[in-house]
Amino acid sequence: MIPEYLIRALLASVMISVLLGLLSPLINMKGLAFLTHATFHSLLFGAVLGMILGLILGNLGMVMWAALIITIAVVLAIAELEKRGFAPDAAVGIVASFVAGLTVLAFGVLYKVMAEKPYFPFSESIVSYLTGEVFLITLDDLLALVIGGTLIFFLMLLLYRDFLYVSFDPDGVESYGGNVRAYLMLLYVMVGAIGALIVKTVGLITLQVIAVLPGAIAMMVSSNIRKILGVSLFLTLGVELLSILMAYRTDIPPSGIATIMLGLIYGALLFRR
Repeated sequence: MIPEYLIRALLASVMISVLLGLLSPLINMKGLAFLTHATFHSLLFGAVLGMILGLILGNLGMVMWAALIITIAVVLAIAELEKRGFAPDAAVGIVASFVAGLTVLAFGVLYKVMAEKPYFPFSESIVSYLTGEVFLITLDDLLALVIGGTLIFFLMLLLYRDFLYVSFDPDGVESYGGNVRAYLMLLYVMVGAIGALIVKTVGLITLQVIAVLPGAIAMMVSSNIRKILGVSLFLTLGVELLSILMAYRTDIPPSGIATIMLGLIYGALLFRR
């Protein structure tokens, strides 16, 4: 009989694969890898802040919401700096540096609060946000992932063609009356929202890899948009499910297995060129 926790992990992996499989080509086509890296780091600050508030208020369910709010605030701040004339890399660097300082400060406050609180469950520890804990995902966590992921999936599906146009021909979109900045801001927010939804199950370290490499690999093997999207989805789903099954048999964290597998595939394609 298949354990219930394995079924929950596999279902979570399917939703994660669909979201990241769709998002990864957009990140690569628009050159958002640096922004994605900074955005996902803001999740760490949001998670730590959520833990502090959760411990003080006695509600550790606030962690995901705090991470989501902080991440969206960060991407909006980056977009605002770009609007004021800063280059995209400069805007990301300024905000990321500020967030890094706040994260260090938040860790100091968290340690002090933890010393006064005798109860701090492992499922909400900072380690889970770095390495992931998909095997420990609860039914409530899975439900939140499915509902939130489904909403983002349909929104992304509805606007996917527009995002592609913005990536390849922003001037053309502007000439037809489209608001490129609004599309980009929405894409930034979606990157942050997807990260906040799945960071606890995938882990911050692995998230940065799975969000970028599938799309990069797909673009290396094809130049056709449909094929790129298909390869990205298939690769993300295959790696996620295989890493879960291998982790179940070997007791090795699935996030580490997924990262290594994607790295090997990307490296093999590079050497073939």
